[in-house]
Amino acid sequence: MERLQALQLWLGRELGSDSFDLAPASSDASFRRYFRATLNGSNYIVMDAPPAHEDCRPFIHVAGMFGEAGVHVPKVLAQDLERGFLLLSDLGSTTYLSILNEANAHELYLDANSALVKIQLASKPAVLHEYDRELLTRELNLFPEWYVGRHLNAALSPEQQEILRSVFERVLSNNLSQPRVYVHRDYHSRNLMVSDPNPGVLDFQDAVYGPITYDLASLYKDAYIRWDEEQVLDWTIRYWEAARKERLPVSHDFYEFYRDFEWMGVQRHIKVLGIFARLFHRDSKDGYLKDMPLVMDYLRKACERYPELVPMARLLDELENRQAKVGYTF
Repeated sequence: MERLQALQLWLGRELGSDSFDLAPASSDASFRRYFRATLNGSNYIVMDAPPAHEDCRPFIHVAGMFGEAGVHVPKVLAQDLERGFLLLSDLGSTTYLSILNEANAHELYLDANSALVKIQLASKPAVLHEYDRELLTRELNLFPEWYVGRHLNAALSPEQQEILRSVFERVLSNNLSQPRVYVHRDYHSRNLMVSDPNPGVLDFQDAVYGPITYDLASLYKDAYIRWDEEQVLDWTIRYWEAARKERLPVSHDFYEFYRDFEWMGVQRHIKVLGIFARLFHRDSKDGYLKDMPLVMDYLRKACERYPELVPMARLLDELENRQAKVGYTF
């Protein structure tokens, strides 16, 4: 309550009036909170990011970079870094997730492809943190710690640990061999807003410089909405064609590109299962539990499709006492 009062006083000074209406706008998996302020018919977004837990500077930095690249992101209108307050332009309240359907998905996803290409075209090395082996590995390790250890309450045998280590190494080898670009890192239907110009892009403060297929895997292997694989293949081809036209460093062979896309998805889904488990067991946020089955389904299908990843599928079968669906052996 004390923090909210401080935010309201700061906001009144920035807006030049204390006659605004303030209502919750959204929250996310972090300590950040968002409010919508309305004054004289104009809307603004206020970010509350407690400095002990969050740093506003990456948000400001990436907003500037992506905005210069021609991507529709919030404008930073005022800031108080010491207290963790930002005043932002409002991109509206309609997320992709809230309205996506068979009739509008094609147009919306092509817009998302175009915005992603703009982000990637702006890429330069040594501007954002590297999505390097250390960071990718740290993310993968959330799976044995939080999903296996805490969520399944299971302990990996030495043989299972070796299988996991071997699969992780294969996945990392693929990820690290991909061309590198700016990576939003959470480019999906909850962070894309229906707006003009479309889409509005949010939640980019953790952007890094890393594998070119990462954001595409986030978009089309979305933890919150499922599309038929044929449809995903079509949208992925359309991205690949647009990327080649703009001379982005995608493979000239679409099969190779799609394989990289799927293997990048494996890394992300292993990580996401660990994150969702941690959000529940550590942070008491149970809203993500309902999304775990879809993430697991993505992971299983990819691992069953590529012989090198079949050991991971078999390990998941063992952990969940499921009947193996594949005929390969370790």
